Amino acid sequence: MGDGERPDIVYVVRPGNQNEQLRYSLRTLANLAHRRVWIAGYCPTWVGPDVGRIPVAQSGTKYENSTANLRAAAEHPEVAEEFLYLNDDFFTMQPVDRMPVLHRGPVDRVERYYATRANGKYLRGLRETRALLAGLGHPDPLSYELHIPMPMTKAGLLETLDTGARLDVLHKRTLHGALHRLGGQEITDPKILTRGPGFPREATFLSTMPETFTHGQVGAFIRSRFPEPCQYEAQGRH
Repeated sequence: MGDGERPDIVYVVRPGNQNEQLRYSLRTLANLAHRRVWIAGYCPTWVGPDVGRIPVAQSGTKYENSTANLRAAAEHPEVAEEFLYLNDDFFTMQPVDRMPVLHRGPVDRVERYYATRANGKYLRGLRETRALLAGLGHPDPLSYELHIPMPMTKAGLLETLDTGARLDVLHKRTLHGALHRLGGQEITDPKILTRGPGFPREATFLSTMPETFTHGQVGAFIRSRFPEPCQYEAQGRH
């Protein structure tokens, strides 16, 4: 596969210069075939010049900011039409030449899971996104709210964001996957929520909480696997 066929990487990044999860996520891109890397939102000062910057004012809620960041990337003329959408806590631990489409199973099942654990904005956004999809003729959608890279196109994403524009806590991945009938394979979300050793060390993807990355065994494992600076860190250039 030539570079011209590879997707770009688009990170949606919150404010804050101290972001070690992003640093190590960038290092793990050595395992994920891609063309160019972009950061939409806030770009820490330690990020090197090989990363494209799409600055966006972070003036709303975290949900509104992430949507604005993603829209800015989709509207940027230099971002490739095909790209992978990442957050700063995604780690590609094994080589991936072409990112597959993966999902979490039916939205109804994911909703039942969160209904037993929380009843805040995230759950409300899930229910409102599900209701929007039902009104659009998708009564039994799949959830794409996984902590892994998600393949998208700029044109498809802009349609998704326009469709969900009235929702303040839009589940962008799920709306996108259902609208564009992406299908895919079901997996368990790789987010690690505990500090202990109970995580799959041979997994292709891992994701962490700030707490589990900083103080958990999963964070220590990721840091031990990628100890050297990469081309996307300013100090990693020679």
